Amino acid sequence: MQIQQLTYFVAVARTRHFTRAAEVTGVSQPSLSKQIRVLENSLGTPLFVRNRGAIELTSAGEALLPHAQRILIDVESAERTVHEVASLRRGRVRLGATPSLCDGLLPEALTRFHDSHPDIDLEVQEAGSQVLTQELSQGRLDVALLIVPLHTHDPDIETTPVLRERLVLASRADAAMPASMGVADLQDLPLVMFREGYDLRDVTFRACEAAGFEPRLAVEGGEMSAVLSFVQAGLGHAVVPSMVLATRPLLQATPLDDPPLDRVIALAHRSSEALPLAARAFKAELLEHLTTFAGGGLEVV
Repeated sequence: MQIQQLTYFVAVARTRHFTRAAEVTGVSQPSLSKQIRVLENSLGTPLFVRNRGAIELTSAGEALLPHAQRILIDVESAERTVHEVASLRRGRVRLGATPSLCDGLLPEALTRFHDSHPDIDLEVQEAGSQVLTQELSQGRLDVALLIVPLHTHDPDIETTPVLRERLVLASRADAAMPASMGVADLQDLPLVMFREGYDLRDVTFRACEAAGFEPRLAVEGGEMSAVLSFVQAGLGHAVVPSMVLATRPLLQATPLDDPPLDRVIALAHRSSEALPLAARAFKAELLEHLTTFAGGGLEVV
């Protein structure tokens, strides 16, 4: 039983005429009649009573008709859905990003993509770079924005560096801070520190160690939102990406210039051949969007 045969069968059942059914389906009448006979032979029973001047359904034909109609409706719906996905009218993008990128970079990028592809579902997972890499490896994410270098041995993960971001010292807006500071100047400041496994924690500790001291921690263990809230409450200062302070008027940023601290943001995904069409579109639009982020401590790589 083939879809084409069911199409011809339903057309004959509706028109009760082989010639008119052939015209409706766009085939020759002999071809249509042949396919109906093949269908009847495969089912082992006639589907039509062929009287002179009249075509009627047999009881077997009456039983088959509603099933055939539903099958054809489902096939049409499936074809329409595939075409909609192929033309990016529907689809899904599973995106991962680190907390700081979710806070600073991602909202505008997601808004831009949603405006141009409103019917594509966006799923966002917020986690550290290593967790996101594992999620990519296991196929639970399509694309991720994370911090490099990564400690992964999966050859199928591709990373494209896209932005280099300056790190600054976040303090309360009413704190008396100099125009810039060196890493060595952090020795006498209470720091609010991220939880273990956070790339910013590692960067801060390495910079302090290179400057010859161990940082003095006022609070530790938070994610980005918690760390910024603790700084705003006056518990201490924190080394953070410059972009996360853009929407926080109660905090100020002090550049760290000796040595300057930065990090590289990369777009990661499995091999391009494995990317769904919607994810490819998101990747392309995100890369275009990132070119607008130059300046303000951000440099397109």
